[in-house]
Amino acid sequence: MKIAVTYNNGEIFEHFGHSEEFKVYEVEDKKVISSTLVKADGQGHGALASLLGNENVDVLICGGIGAGAAAALSEQGIEVCAGQSGNTDAAVEAFLNGQLVDSGVNCDHHSHDEEEGCGSSCGSSCGGCGGGCGGCHQPSFDGKNVGKKVRAHYRGTLNDGTQFDSSYDRGEPLEFVCGAGMMIEGFDKAVANMEVGDIVDVHLMPEEAYGPSDPDAIFTVSFAELPGSDELEVGQKVYLQNIYGQPFPASVVAKDDKSVTFDANHEMAGKELNFRIELVEVL
Repeated sequence: MKIAVTYNNGEIFEHFGHSEEFKVYEVEDKKVISSTLVKADGQGHGALASLLGNENVDVLICGGIGAGAAAALSEQGIEVCAGQSGNTDAAVEAFLNGQLVDSGVNCDHHSHDEEEGCGSSCGSSCGGCGGGCGGCHQPSFDGKNVGKKVRAHYRGTLNDGTQFDSSYDRGEPLEFVCGAGMMIEGFDKAVANMEVGDIVDVHLMPEEAYGPSDPDAIFTVSFAELPGSDELEVGQKVYLQNIYGQPFPASVVAKDDKSVTFDANHEMAGKELNFRIELVEVL
């Protein structure tokens, strides 16, 4: 079996129609034996569906997806598990354990030519779809690169100097539409007026990164409320379900003899982040 996941920096990319690359996992006996990154080679859901079909993908895990894309994937014989978010590796593990729930078609923005509402047809006037599938993302800032597809190298560190991510280590610049909501706000704003070849250092407060940590996203449940939770370990990442049956990622942060405590905040929530950004190309 092959499972593809819409991919961006280790996370599930929000919109199938905007996907620049996929992480494709090869699975045997419900275990991942290998994985590789596959670059998208076309625009629109038809081209992306064909790409995944040519890769012999059996299952696609993604965030937002429209009826046109779902139909194109179905024609390729690809099962879709939509409405997902969080780490791609964790999502695949959850899928193999039967813990992911498909939300079905969840993007109904059809005011553009492309039936896949979150596809590339949103055009440069709004910089593409971002944030949610309900409409075009309007950035809160201006800049000559806003609405343009750019490629940038970056290195991200915490205040103590610990590196948490680097495109240099992967050997490939990150490609995204500036101002389209595909990146955290502070990163997007930094790139908005850069010239090709420029290198800038930016320090982002949580409000311009992954937001403050929400205390309400830290909660405790008893073993009786969540069967099997007594086997979890502190530090383990899992997928839980909300009251609507939709999965969400969380980390185990504490455990005693009767209950377990989860943190559903993004792992970078509440943290100040530092980026060195090099603008490689404006497409």
